[in-house]
Amino acid sequence: MPHIIVIGAGQAGASLTAKLRTLGYEGDITLIGQEPVPPYQRPPLSKAYLLGDMERERLYLRPEQFYADQNITLRLGETVTAIDADAQTVTVGGDVLAYDELAITTGSTPIHLPNAIGGNLGGVHVVRTLADIDTLEPEFAKGRKVLIVGGGYIGLEAAAVAAKLGLDVTLVEMADRILQRVAAPETSDYFRDLHTAHGVKIIEGVGLDHLSGDTRVTSATLTNGDALPVDFVITGIGIRPATALAEAAGITLDNGIKTDAQGRTSAPHIWAAGDCASFPYKDTRIRLESVPNAIDQAEVVAENMLGAGKDYIATPWFWSDQFDVKLQIAGLNTGYDKVVTRAGDKEGTQSHWYYAGNTLLAVDAMNDARAYMIGKRLIEGGKSPAPDVVANPETELKSLLKA
Repeated sequence: MPHIIVIGAGQAGASLTAKLRTLGYEGDITLIGQEPVPPYQRPPLSKAYLLGDMERERLYLRPEQFYADQNITLRLGETVTAIDADAQTVTVGGDVLAYDELAITTGSTPIHLPNAIGGNLGGVHVVRTLADIDTLEPEFAKGRKVLIVGGGYIGLEAAAVAAKLGLDVTLVEMADRILQRVAAPETSDYFRDLHTAHGVKIIEGVGLDHLSGDTRVTSATLTNGDALPVDFVITGIGIRPATALAEAAGITLDNGIKTDAQGRTSAPHIWAAGDCASFPYKDTRIRLESVPNAIDQAEVVAENMLGAGKDYIATPWFWSDQFDVKLQIAGLNTGYDKVVTRAGDKEGTQSHWYYAGNTLLAVDAMNDARAYMIGKRLIEGGKSPAPDVVANPETELKSLLKA
């Protein structure tokens, strides 16, 4: 009986194994995950789950019984220690398992603060896994002081939850502005204003010098010399693709595990998908950290494992929930040189349209689902309405699809 093994029981791994069964694959499937729980959604962890608005079981992508019903062997709470690409085996929990095809969907890992500056003190947290959030949740008591290090989406989402629960929130961002790596100044300004209106203190252009405390953090010293009393710290300074296992197996890396357009790695019979994989995109190579990419790429890899020979054509989109604002992003804004701001139909709603010359690259939409959906369709269809047309409030957005 042929055997497909999938290492990494996150969104990509769960999607890949389910797709194999949907496609009619009848061989053995083993899904291996380091965490002791079935595959679950990560986005709600830092939002609804942390707020207490979502129960643990609702996080699960599918009930655990699904895997048994689909004859998918789940090995949870276990770590693969080696891949032997020549022998086509993986070593896990003292067992050596043979595979016919192998998928690596190991995702990514959060960047921790160095121990040298107090990153190993008690009360210093990252936001990535269910266990991280379960450890963090008791810290969220009204009136406590939290320092959030990093002004990307994870840091801002954590700040929003903390502020909603009545904590005293300070966020520091070493770059000149929040969201600098991923968004235009217009989007940074929108979210800075939003957070400030909810009582979050945002300090930009200033980094963390070190944390202090005996065994648990009690204060933070910033690079400008300011010292802040803190009860706990949340670190949101980025993630890295989880590539150590692939690298040890001799698989080629390039900003993640390097794959071809169909998801193959440099090793025969080994594939990769999700946060850990980089792949061809237009005239470059990218790695996408998003749920939609994890699902879509993993499903294409499942098809190709069964011989489809299908290229993965990414259609990037993302989202973030902060306070009562849903940010929806379509496309990739890399290389933009112009941003058009368009007001939405209701107060406080707007969208930012990114252009390189006259080519539409991406759209950030704040509580403006219409702008997001139309922008997404335009980008995926290769259409670029003129910037001045988008900027004109008299323009009916839907008409742009007919141009």
